Amino acid sequence: MTTPFPYESGAARGPVPPPGCPAHGLGTGPGGVRRLYGPEAERDPHGLYDRLRAEHGTVAPVLLHGDVPAWLVLGHSENLHMTRTPSQFSRDSRRWRALQDGTVAPDHPLAPIFTWQPICVFADGATHERQRGAVTDSMSRIDTRGVRRHVNRYSNRLVNDFCQEGRVDLVSQFAERLPMMVMCAILGMPEEYNDRMVQAARDMTRGTATAVASNAYVLEALTRLVRRRRREPADDFATWLVEHPAALNDQEVSEHLRLLLIAAYESTANLIANVLRMVLTDPRFRARLSGGHMTVPEAVEQTLWDEPPFTAVFGRWAVGDTELGGKHIKAGDALIVGIAPANSDPVVRPDLGADMAGNRAHLAFSGGPHECPGQDIGRAIADVGVDALLMRLPDLELAVDESELRWIGNIMSRHLVQLPADFAARLPQDDKEPPSMGRPNPQRQDRDVQSTVRHTAPTPGRAPGPVPAPAATGAMPMATATDESRAASAEPSAVGRIPQQRGRTAPARLWRAVSRWWSGD
Repeated sequence: MTTPFPYESGAARGPVPPPGCPAHGLGTGPGGVRRLYGPEAERDPHGLYDRLRAEHGTVAPVLLHGDVPAWLVLGHSENLHMTRTPSQFSRDSRRWRALQDGTVAPDHPLAPIFTWQPICVFADGATHERQRGAVTDSMSRIDTRGVRRHVNRYSNRLVNDFCQEGRVDLVSQFAERLPMMVMCAILGMPEEYNDRMVQAARDMTRGTATAVASNAYVLEALTRLVRRRRREPADDFATWLVEHPAALNDQEVSEHLRLLLIAAYESTANLIANVLRMVLTDPRFRARLSGGHMTVPEAVEQTLWDEPPFTAVFGRWAVGDTELGGKHIKAGDALIVGIAPANSDPVVRPDLGADMAGNRAHLAFSGGPHECPGQDIGRAIADVGVDALLMRLPDLELAVDESELRWIGNIMSRHLVQLPADFAARLPQDDKEPPSMGRPNPQRQDRDVQSTVRHTAPTPGRAPGPVPAPAATGAMPMATATDESRAASAEPSAVGRIPQQRGRTAPARLWRAVSRWWSGD
């Protein structure tokens, strides 16, 4: 075993530059340990992962903002072991030795990420089961088909905003807006959707000087929502958490709503942008998609391997002295789940250019008991949103040279700054009001009986009960879920370079009947 961070082993650590000092722009810090932040890490994170792997193997010492030491886990199997063994690697950030000795101040740029909160993300054991159970039970009540109709509607609304211009920034005008619109509707606060909410959600995970203020803005909006739902229940996620038998208090509900909102928003916004970038910059990727050799869900899954929306998750904290990847981990050490480096681990993926269709062994949504519970919602937003956009604007072309694309990165994610595209200008189209997002609570006296019948009616070959989320990879429901919107949005006058992915070879009446059946109409 080896011990890193030599300056912590009784030796003088030496002066640490203040957060705003230009010295932080260098790639290495005290003791020659590489920084996981700053221009070098942001410019080429994958190159940094390769250097760390070559120097240290599957577990590498790194420095966070302020040159605070931590471990970045690079190996796929090591990440799985860490995330699946909470008895050794806890999610309770109060165990962090750097917090206990004052090395990390409460106003640290990463405070919104690591500050302990009464939520399942920072809990283990029975507390985690109680809180996580409330979240997963509430998520099971979301009407997946209703979500998909919302995504279609909001996608078309966003396209209407710029379709007459002939040019769009697909990041700021689509990828960053669609997930927030959908998530605000799911939570039960569509009126809170605005530019400030979008900006705050992005800012609070970047380790910026304004991250704490952005976090406060989001939490204040969610706290108002919880108080309102205590007085005025509705069929939305906030109400389901408030009413859950786990009896979460207002703070627990607010914090879990924030967790769901930010995690789903950040990951889905990055995922949509990354899929669209692949469509516009990779001819082979685009040819497979346009030729029907790859469905949009398959394209999303490939992107989860190649460019996961979260590059890393901070963090885990060692319960006691242990070993991981040949490194001696001390009690109270901080560890980072290396999602992107694990996905490119040569042991599990020797050929990075290989087609990963049908393989969901990636760690894009982490793993173990803390694996992201909302991943299917994120997939649905990305699947349907990208599909709807490409059907409305099949002639999208990158408006700048690929070399001009820029990213902003941090220890958790890497996202495009802009993705400008050109297309033939066209007129806006109508969008329709979709049904409710959720299945009514059968214990509530004011439930909508017709909605209950619609959402629980048996379908051929399926027992009565809640409608499960369809499989994301190549599933037939995905092939038909958005067909009505396709029929409404197809424009014969547009000369498309991305033809419809599913040709209309079946008789039109049968096709429409299948579409109506799937849509629940």
